[in-house]
Amino acid sequence: MNRMGAYVWARRGVLAAFLGCVLIFWLVFSLYELPGEAVLYAALLSAVWLAALSLWDAFCFLRRLGSLRRQRESAEPDVQDIPCGGTAVERAYRELLETLLSRCRALEQAGRRERREALDYYTMWLHQIKTPIAAMNLVLQQEELPQKAELQSQLFQIERYVEMVLVYLRMGSESTDYVIKQCDLGEVVRQALHKYAPMFIRKKISLQFSAPSLRVLTDEKWLGFCVEQILSNAVKYTPQGGSVSIFEQGNSLVVQDNGIGISPWDLPRIFEKGFTGENGCLDKRASGIGLYLTKQVLQRLGHGIDIDSRQGFGTRVSLHFYTDTPVLE
Repeated sequence: MNRMGAYVWARRGVLAAFLGCVLIFWLVFSLYELPGEAVLYAALLSAVWLAALSLWDAFCFLRRLGSLRRQRESAEPDVQDIPCGGTAVERAYRELLETLLSRCRALEQAGRRERREALDYYTMWLHQIKTPIAAMNLVLQQEELPQKAELQSQLFQIERYVEMVLVYLRMGSESTDYVIKQCDLGEVVRQALHKYAPMFIRKKISLQFSAPSLRVLTDEKWLGFCVEQILSNAVKYTPQGGSVSIFEQGNSLVVQDNGIGISPWDLPRIFEKGFTGENGCLDKRASGIGLYLTKQVLQRLGHGIDIDSRQGFGTRVSLHFYTDTPVLE
C-alpha cells in the first residue's frame, strides 16, 4: 500500500462520518420537502473546509510515516528519532516502545557480559591445561617407556584439540589478536611441518616439499593454524606408507595427498560446522570443526580455500592468497 492509500485507510472513519452527515441532511431536507440546494451548498462548503484540514493532516501523517519507515530501514533505530504523534494512543505506543527497547538493551548488555565472562573463564582454563600437557611431554622426553610413541601421539592430539577450542572461542569473541604483516609463507609451512613431523615418521608417510617463495599479508599465527589443520587431515587420512606433496602454484599453496579421499556427496558439505561425513565414521575422534574453523579464519584474513578430491585416490587442498587487504570481520 502506498503512502496516500495508507493515509486514506487510516482516516476512513472521518470520511465515513462526513458522508454519513451529508446523507442525514439530505434525508431530512427531502422529508420536509426543503430545497436540496441548501444541502448541496453546505456539503460543498464542508468539503472545502475538510479538504483544507485533510491536506495539512495528510502532510503531517506522511511525514511521520516516512520517518518511521526510515527508522525501520536504519541499522540502529532510535526511539528518540521516532516522531511523537498527536493522539494519546500514539503517545502511549511510543512510551511502550521506549520501555520495551530499554528492556531489550538491558538484556542484550547482560547477555554480552555473561558471554564475555564465560569466554574469559574458558580461555583461562584452556591456557591452564596447557601447563600439565607440557609437563607430561617433558616427562616423556626424559623417560624411556614401551608406549612412549603412543603416549606422545595422544598428548599431541590433546594439545591440538585444545588449540582448536581456543581458536573457536576467539572466533566468537568481540576482539581478536590479529597481527597483520608481510609473512614468509615458506617459513609458516616449515613450522607446521616441524610440529607434525612425528606423525609423518610414525606412519612412514613420504613428504615432497617444495618451499614456497610467496610473501603474504596475513597473521602468521592464524595462518599457521590453518596450515596445521590441512596437514593434520592429510596425515590422518593418508594410509601407512603414503605420500604428501606441498608446493606453490601461482598465488596458491597446494597440499596434496594420496589418501582415502572424500566421497562426492560429502565434498559440498566439508566446511559445515560439525559435519564429519563418511570419513568421520572411520575416525571416531573426528569433530567436524577443523575445516570449518580453517575456512572462517582464512575468510577473515582475506584468503580462500578450495578442495578437490576423488574417493580412493586422494585429496588436493589449495589455499589462495589473492587479496592484499585482510577482511577481519
